Amino acid sequence: MADIKPVAAQLYSLREELARDFEGTVRGVAEIGYAGVEPFGGMPGGLEASAELFRELELEVCSSHVPFPDEANQDEVLAIAEAYGLSRVCVAYLPPGEFETVDAIKRACERLNRAGEFARANGLALGYHNHWWEFKQLNGSATLELILEELDESVFLQIDTYWAQVGGLDAIDVVKRVGARAPLIHLKDGPLNTDGDMTAVGGGKMDVPGIVEAAAETAEWHIVELDRCATDMLQAVRDSYTYLTANGLARGKR
Repeated sequence: MADIKPVAAQLYSLREELARDFEGTVRGVAEIGYAGVEPFGGMPGGLEASAELFRELELEVCSSHVPFPDEANQDEVLAIAEAYGLSRVCVAYLPPGEFETVDAIKRACERLNRAGEFARANGLALGYHNHWWEFKQLNGSATLELILEELDESVFLQIDTYWAQVGGLDAIDVVKRVGARAPLIHLKDGPLNTDGDMTAVGGGKMDVPGIVEAAAETAEWHIVELDRCATDMLQAVRDSYTYLTANGLARGKR
């Protein structure tokens, strides 16, 4: 049986709390028991101070969302990776228009492949984090297949399982299909639509145990990310941790 994977918090979930009290919020994440964190671009605490605090609290930085590493942003991406001691960075978003047609998808993948070459030249792996618009049907087949075909295998996919499900595919099937090309799995939960408030993991319609089982042999980290929530966000992040660890779906430090 595969090892239980560690759980990290994507700090974008707590962006409002971090803006009000950066250090206190990060300490709260550590006190909950999370094994790691995934920062995002423009962290309110600043790069060096954030990295120092993560080290003090023994929060492993499993990855970071970064600006697209084109020429204008390459130095910033490298600075983020160096400060956090990363081997992986992840592009969090490309706009929906880049996935509207077959030609547009091919161009988007070509951009990601070039960015991946830059990352590899600097000792990094580059990933891409999906939303729902990457999973539509074009010409009778899911665009995921075209993305997998066009992306260089060195560019990993950070599968956001909730958005994959909202996009019309079965998240479990997606995780199985992508396999080892998805070492980082995002877990979130909610009503399975684009606009509704999300819930703590385990409180919505997602088959979280099924997703974890599907990723058992390939995922290295499970990462809790809630884009928005009708309840207190720190409590939702805490409840997500409790659900995952109490049910043997992920491991933390408590």
